[in-house]
Amino acid sequence: MDLTLLAIPAFLALLAFEFGLARARGREIQQTRDTATSLSLGVGSLFAAAAWKTASAGLYVGVHEVTPFALGDGPWAFAAALVAVDFAYYWFHRLHHEVRVLWASHVPHHSSQRYNLATALRQSWTPFTGLPFYLPLALLFTPVQIVTAYSINLLYQFWIHTELIERLGPLERVFNTPSHHRVHHGANVQYLDRNYGGILILWDRWFGSFEPEGERVRYGLTKNLESGNPVTAAFHEFAAVLRDALSARRLRDAFGFLLQPPGWKPDGAGATATDLKRHAGLVPS
Repeated sequence: MDLTLLAIPAFLALLAFEFGLARARGREIQQTRDTATSLSLGVGSLFAAAAWKTASAGLYVGVHEVTPFALGDGPWAFAAALVAVDFAYYWFHRLHHEVRVLWASHVPHHSSQRYNLATALRQSWTPFTGLPFYLPLALLFTPVQIVTAYSINLLYQFWIHTELIERLGPLERVFNTPSHHRVHHGANVQYLDRNYGGILILWDRWFGSFEPEGERVRYGLTKNLESGNPVTAAFHEFAAVLRDALSARRLRDAFGFLLQPPGWKPDGAGATATDLKRHAGLVPS
């Protein structure tokens, strides 16, 4: 069951509540054009996701029908599906930061220089890039289990897009929280490509991508997108990837523009997250 559609009224109510609470505290956390772009991207993503789920449903059903490894329909199987989807999400999310053509799909979510619940709605219009990460789960779980677990994962991530909740004590050790996710949305050099987790922050701790919140977070991209047009936000990086690949002098470089991290250049003079951290003395030269 896709729970995100059922949650839309709650999303809108919580957006209004966050706005009112911030105003009561004397804080301006929203900007009209930015919020409109976020909402537009959210609406567009609903249509894109619905079309993709319809087109890909047969693949998940087909894989599950032939697998000898299905775990069944019991509560323990669903609990396992929740953990497995969260693990798949970690790698989906991480590689969508580390591979430029995948980053082109994910970058709309990071294109806001604000951080509020509306930012959570800035979702991709190209959901098909998730197929390699989630389709293997059909070897173990039913399509219904996968869709429901994925919906729960997305619903969880909505509330962590806020500046109004501070650190949450011992929960920070295990779960993704607003503090951890603020870091993920930071353009500060030390925050780049960190804290990929969905529900659990354990994956980041175990796989070396965790960064605690320290200095104040500066939100957005290393080179911010100034346009508020949702179509531009959704597809601008795909256009840039194509432009760079077509301008490459060698086939190897063309593939580099597709598969290397964002900021990569064939001559080594790029500005990937690792390059920026190296220049800042945060990683060894």
